[in-house]
Amino acid sequence: MMTVQLASGARHGAPRRRATWRRRRDIRAGYVFLSPWLIGFFVLTAGPMVASLVLSFTDYDLFSAPSPVGFANYTRLFTDANYLQAVKVTLLYVVFGAPLKLVVALAVAVLLNHARGGSGFYRSAFYLPSLIGGSVSIAIVWKAMFTDKSIVANIGSFFGGPPAESGGWVGNPSMTLPMLILLTVWQFGAPMVIFLAGLKQVPTELLESASVDGAGPVRRFTRITLPMLSPVLFFNLLLELIHSFQIFNSAFIISNGTGGPVRSTLFYTLYLYQRGFSDFQMGYASAMAWVLLVVIGLVTLMLFRTSNAWVHYGGDEK
Repeated sequence: MMTVQLASGARHGAPRRRATWRRRRDIRAGYVFLSPWLIGFFVLTAGPMVASLVLSFTDYDLFSAPSPVGFANYTRLFTDANYLQAVKVTLLYVVFGAPLKLVVALAVAVLLNHARGGSGFYRSAFYLPSLIGGSVSIAIVWKAMFTDKSIVANIGSFFGGPPAESGGWVGNPSMTLPMLILLTVWQFGAPMVIFLAGLKQVPTELLESASVDGAGPVRRFTRITLPMLSPVLFFNLLLELIHSFQIFNSAFIISNGTGGPVRSTLFYTLYLYQRGFSDFQMGYASAMAWVLLVVIGLVTLMLFRTSNAWVHYGGDEK
């Protein structure tokens, strides 16, 4: 009897061992295929992040060994006038630039959604600036358009703006930030395409029924189209806010890396670059980077927490 039980257990145990061996083999194979991404993540992302966090508590100039300073870099932020100016400029850019860009993108998407002929051409034309808008060449061209004696400066001076010989918009502290906001608004192609895809998902039957009931275009848009478009609006808003906090290329080119006249375009990332790679205060720059990361994380968390009040997904019973 015992011999039969041992033989039966051996027969059942062998398949289980083979299944366990196959499972472990598959897991090892999975890690082998994931190894390029894992190496890139730990070497290029996680490792530098941990290193910057450690450096944020040190005094480090890239040429000598870092010396611990505790929270001195973080407390110094609140007494740094240039840092406070960078925070102010960046917040103004985020508050005005991102919403204005989304408004223009949504307006153009609505127009293209109702277009009958040539819509494909217009979509490509409006999307083109988003493909090249972040490049250095576009920033140089944009700066040339708004510098002294340029077309924009001459037109502006004709209508009562600053004289073209005074440096144009680039040399006017009150116009440099609006100039950069116009640049980001001009690159509305990417959110426009996403809005257009969302508009295609709005059932025409609902709009036709509302029209039969007497609802006008504005009422149909605010009561039907916009609520059904709210997930797409949430996605675009989140991306644009994050991108606005990270503006660097255009600000660096237009201001020649100085922050513009009277620091009017001293954005957060530009000042971080100056501290880290011009003044070689890498510990202080690391602290600035982590503050920016925390702020972006808090903004993202706030958007997700408030999304239940204004974002409506299909199947919601609200």
